[in-house]
Amino acid sequence: MTLQCINPDGIPTPEHYSHVVVAQGSRLVFVAGQTAEEDEGNLVGPGDMVKQARQVFANIGRALAAAGARPSQVTKLNIFVAGYKREHLEMIEQGRISLFADHKPADTLIGVAALSHGDYMLEVDAVAVIG
Repeated sequence: MTLQCINPDGIPTPEHYSHVVVAQGSRLVFVAGQTAEEDEGNLVGPGDMVKQARQVFANIGRALAAAGARPSQVTKLNIFVAGYKREHLEMIEQGRISLFADHKPADTLIGVAALSHGDYMLEVDAVAVIG
């Protein structure tokens, strides 16, 4: 499987993601929206975006591993943030970097009024392409 991350001329180059990801492989892995719950189903970090982000991305990593995928094979993320404020971005990036390091899949960040549980601050889904 190969990924080519592209930031086209004429579009500002983002710091934390790529505008385009071209993937070649034979299997797609779709990870459902992950929230900041630990293995017993308890919320990690109520009211703390950094702790929730770290748990969310750790859960994405576990889900990928269960499918035989690696974080470096992720092509697309959708990031849903309850009550989004600009200052949340750097907090979310701490969790993202803990999983992806310098890999920058394409992403979309969407501010929403609320998630499925009132204390969830963040939910992220992912798509990976594996050989």
